Amino acid sequence: MFIRPTAALAAFLLVSAAPYAQAAEKPTDPQIAHIAYTAGTIDIEAAKQAIKKSRTKEVVDFAKDMERDHEAVNKQALDLVKKLKVTPQDNATSQALVKAAKEERAKLAKLKGAAFDKAYIENEVAYHKQVDSALETLLIPSAGNAELKSLLETGLKIFQGHEQHAEHVAGALK
Repeated sequence: MFIRPTAALAAFLLVSAAPYAQAAEKPTDPQIAHIAYTAGTIDIEAAKQAIKKSRTKEVVDFAKDMERDHEAVNKQALDLVKKLKVTPQDNATSQALVKAAKEERAKLAKLKGAAFDKAYIENEVAYHKQVDSALETLLIPSAGNAELKSLLETGLKIFQGHEQHAEHVAGALK
C-alpha cells in the first residue's frame, strides 16, 4: 500500500532525528516527555476532527479508539512527570510536530466524505509508523529514567496496535 508522506511525518523525521544525530546528543528525559505528550495530543486532536467530520462507522470508531487510548497514555505520562517532579521541556521537535499537525488538520478540514476518510486514515497509518520508529530508535534508547522508558515501551506496544488497526481500516475503505 502506498502511503503519502505528510507534512507532520516529514517534520517529525527531519526534526526529531537529525538534530540529535548531528549534535551527537540524545534528547533529555524532560524533552522526551514533551515530545511523547505532544505526539499523543496531536493524535487526540486529529481523532476529534475525524469524529466530527466522518460519517463512516469504521473511521469514527477508529478515531474514538485513538482519542481514548492517547488520552489514557497522556494521563499516565502526566502522572509520571508529577511523580518524578520533572517539568517537560518544550523543544524544536515538539514545536515542529505541532506546526506540521496544524497544517495537516487544515488540509483535512477542506476534505469531505470518502476523500476525508481516506486522507485521515492514510495519515494515521503513516503517523503511527513514524512515531513507532521514533520511539524505537530515538526516544526509548535515549530515556534515562527507567519508569519513563517503561511508559514509552508500553506506549510503543499500544501505538503498534494502532498502526495495524489503521492499516485494517485503510484496507476496508478501498
